[in-house]
Amino acid sequence: MEYAAAQSTMCRQCGGNFSPFAPRPGQIKPQTGSEAPSSAAAEGHVPSMRRRWESLWGKKGITTVECFECNAKQEVISAAASTICPKCSAHLDLRDYKITTNFSRAIRTHGEVHVTAKGDLSSSQVVCRSALIEGKIRGDFHCAGTARVNFSGKVPGRISANHVLIERKSVVQFFRRVRVKSIEIRGHMTGEVIAESVVAIHRNASLEGNVTGKSISVEKGGVFSGQLMIGSSGLTQAELLPTANSGGAGASGAGRVASPIVRPPLPAT
Repeated sequence: MEYAAAQSTMCRQCGGNFSPFAPRPGQIKPQTGSEAPSSAAAEGHVPSMRRRWESLWGKKGITTVECFECNAKQEVISAAASTICPKCSAHLDLRDYKITTNFSRAIRTHGEVHVTAKGDLSSSQVVCRSALIEGKIRGDFHCAGTARVNFSGKVPGRISANHVLIERKSVVQFFRRVRVKSIEIRGHMTGEVIAESVVAIHRNASLEGNVTGKSISVEKGGVFSGQLMIGSSGLTQAELLPTANSGGAGASGAGRVASPIVRPPLPAT
């Protein structure tokens, strides 16, 4: 039995290469005039099904992964469990992990990490593509995509992600800084947030703690309590202050060096 989208295959008996869609010699029969339309319809149906498989395989069966060592990108089949980087020959894990009990081994995968309500992830380092956190996290946790937090309790681990979503029923407290590109809070969160872009607090949600980001959005009914710094986390206080030329005429005048006053000569007597 061969895959439906296969273009060619190899005979297991003689080792020859042939196309699975080619008819066998005993199956070729002369066609009459009445059988010609039905045969033409059948011939047109086979490529159509094959094109459907190819389009489905091309859209949903291919994903792009990036090497952890050299950052080289490659396309792999979504059903693959692992692959090798073509540039540095590093091993790339593509599996999904579901943590249901105590787990302390390091994880580096391009799959999803799901920490269930009974799970306790105490790994020193976890790197994944996406995550669903419903249990405890004690180590460093980095997510290249979206990390959903559906958990009520304290999180002693350090979390960094491209996007963090605090679910509606969550009441979570982070002991360490949460570094994200953007964060969306629908439940209740306590902790310090450093965001590269926007911090969004939805209706009936709350955030208690210091926030550093480029912008903050608080919907009607949302609560924010803490110190707010609007700007980039990498900027110093002097870079956040306005320059001397932008302070108006007084500020620009203070920056110029006063020229000496030259008095006109007195008339001769």
